Amino acid sequence: MFPNTIDRILITGGAGFLGSFVVEKLRSQGYTNLIIPRRKDFDLTLEADVDRLYTQAQPDVILHLAAEVGGIGANRDNPGRFFFANMAMGLHLIEAARKHGLKKFVQVGTICAYPNFTPVPFREEELWNGYPEETNAPYGVAKKALLVMLQSYRQQYGLNGVYLLPVNLYGPRDNFNLRTSHVIPALIRKCVEARDRGDKEIIAWGTGSASREFLYVEDCADGIIAAMQKYESPQPINLGSGREITIWALTELVARLCRFEGKIIWDPTKPDGQPRRCLD
Repeated sequence: MFPNTIDRILITGGAGFLGSFVVEKLRSQGYTNLIIPRRKDFDLTLEADVDRLYTQAQPDVILHLAAEVGGIGANRDNPGRFFFANMAMGLHLIEAARKHGLKKFVQVGTICAYPNFTPVPFREEELWNGYPEETNAPYGVAKKALLVMLQSYRQQYGLNGVYLLPVNLYGPRDNFNLRTSHVIPALIRKCVEARDRGDKEIIAWGTGSASREFLYVEDCADGIIAAMQKYESPQPINLGSGREITIWALTELVARLCRFEGKIIWDPTKPDGQPRRCLD
């Protein structure tokens, strides 16, 4: 098995939504040397902190899951921060991987890296055929640049780095903060709170016409671990479910499951985001 169950595996974001499931599944497969750095101890946007982390942890493998990310509103409010933080974390971690002779680096990218009008279903070879949707572009471009860095470092230095492109995730332990969450947890919170207050309506962003593909968080965790163990190509690889749903249909579904019986009012002054998202 690669990596060996005694190899030291460092999981950035290992205490977060996706990372916590990756850690649990690694432990269930017999991996015993797992390192989960915390932000209070290491600011991964700082080169000195990343170097200190490598020196102290001595990892053999890194799964880079940490990100500063959110829904459309958070991306619109924080374009500079999202570009800088995600670019800086990956930049420093990959360069340190080269210097320390890491066995393998797994970079979790984002579907936001795809061009705004990518033909559906999204295929990896379409990744460079246009610019990302504007509200997600700073985050998506920063993440996409890390693919180029990994490919360049493989070519020049022999660094074994792989790059994954997961779709939108959902599941337990998600972020339910309405200012920073993604669409499913935001809708669940809106519907539950409106139901409990007895509200007659909720406001939903956009027109509902955009579509998205969603992947259950534990399935994504399985895919990341499988890539760590088996995937060796420099080419990016999609991680998804292959099922597309409009935001309108999703909102109706969430409202029904949350037993909210009021009216859904769409606010077209708010952005829809990318028109469609569905992987091949």
